[in-house]
Amino acid sequence: MKIYNTLTRKKEEFIPHQANRVNIYVCGPTVYNLLHIGNMRCYVVFDTVRRYLEYKKYKVTMIQNFTDVDDRIIQRSLEEGISPQAVADKYIDEAFVDYKALGICPADHYPRVTEEMDKIIEMISQLIEAGYAYVREGHVFFDTHKSKGYGKLSGKNVDDLLAGARVEINDQKQSPVDFVLWKPNKPGEPYWESPWGTGRPGWHIECSAMVKEYLQGNVDIHGGGEDLIFPHHENEIAQSEALQDAPFVKYWMHNGMLTNKHKKMSKSLGNFFTFRDVAERFPPEIIRFFLLSGHYRMPLEYSEALLESAQKGFARIKKCWELLGDAAKSGAETLSENEAIWLKEAEAFKRDFEARMEDDFNTADAISVVFELVKFINVKMHEQDISKPFAKGMQEILDQLLDLLGLAQTENTVHSNEDEIEALIAQRQEARKNKNWAEADKIRDDLLAQGIVLEDTPTGVRWTAK
Repeated sequence: MKIYNTLTRKKEEFIPHQANRVNIYVCGPTVYNLLHIGNMRCYVVFDTVRRYLEYKKYKVTMIQNFTDVDDRIIQRSLEEGISPQAVADKYIDEAFVDYKALGICPADHYPRVTEEMDKIIEMISQLIEAGYAYVREGHVFFDTHKSKGYGKLSGKNVDDLLAGARVEINDQKQSPVDFVLWKPNKPGEPYWESPWGTGRPGWHIECSAMVKEYLQGNVDIHGGGEDLIFPHHENEIAQSEALQDAPFVKYWMHNGMLTNKHKKMSKSLGNFFTFRDVAERFPPEIIRFFLLSGHYRMPLEYSEALLESAQKGFARIKKCWELLGDAAKSGAETLSENEAIWLKEAEAFKRDFEARMEDDFNTADAISVVFELVKFINVKMHEQDISKPFAKGMQEILDQLLDLLGLAQTENTVHSNEDEIEALIAQRQEARKNKNWAEADKIRDDLLAQGIVLEDTPTGVRWTAK
């Protein structure tokens, strides 16, 4: 398996610190609003990475933080008339709702800045004692000139940064390129007691402290959007490696940005759509399918036309899966000689899928393999009526590949009120039997209004959720 390492700018053979374990840290959101669809690309990508590593029998520990104290949270608290912590709690709860809708597996830990303050203060103290940080009027700054190799992740160097820097008025920093570890609070802001006075931490130190606490500085994969390479991840390296001899992270992975009219989608630019906005038009599984349709390192352009294309493509996969499900219930009991050969041939698709995923988690090419498998299955179903064993075997292969993408089509995840839907379908069938076409049409239209599409087939009524 090979992963593109942002640090070395090349694909490297994946060899974690421990043979059967992988530690992953992913930078989470600052929680002052609903998550936008660009945020979700990162979390879907790294959820897929985790799924595949677990499929390869690694024991994965996944950490994703929440930044729950920030200027934007404070501003939102003033707008909503609630405390900053209430704002953070509210949007963390909403984030979990969206994660679940997108099929993102829960992380092992979700540390929050406000709950890790002792560890953050302790790490800042250690940086001061080691000579890498200094105190100025209640502020604590990291001295970038003391950091060996500062800029190695982003390709920047201190001298170039210094040449382009603008010194702020009344800035307490020794150098414009130094960055804040602790800052005094303003009146009315939340604060914590520290050896340097009341205040709160800078952004970068929180992740270094959390990695140290939850992974003991032993990180195999550190993930995030490419917009975090500098300064956030560069500063994480500087802080962490100041206190340890070994490299902070073994493999740095960064996903490309989701763009809107070829500009990065972000709250600051106002060109974003929340996940909830998009989910009003497209089911979460289609959104996930779309987010995985391009290579994770490449920019991905957002548009409704592309989502509609993704929906049509996924419908072909889903239709094939459903036809296999029908055959698994009504087909012949015995596997034919041809089917036995075809099942063996189908294993090649699984191997091809794995090869694409093991080449830097290329989900775009892996999805192409799924379409090739669907085409193969459709051709075989067209050639002859397939048996139950063949249908079940092919459905198992297809579902396994979809599950690795977080898109498994299991019977019990289609809709939450299945009993009610089935009861209405039975009423419709009874109405049709009695030639009460108006009643039958009304039930169909009522279900369609709920997003339930009925399809009359030779083997009965099939329904799907839009």
